[in-house]
Amino acid sequence: MPIINLQILEGRPESKVKSLISALTDATSEHLEVPKERVRVIVQEIPQSRWAVGGEIMQDRKN
Repeated sequence: MPIINLQILEGRPESKVKSLISALTDATSEHLEVPKERVRVIVQEIPQSRWAVGGEIMQDRKN
């Protein structure tokens, strides 16, 4: 049973997260030749105050 553990920044629309889960499930099922029902996807949404890049907290970064 494949398990995909995905960590993303919180704040994305629910529809985008659902679409990504579906796409990951489809790709995993196809490439590993397992039924979709056997694929597990765990999405952890991390607050921007708890995610840093280059020592800078994401909520403090300017785009």
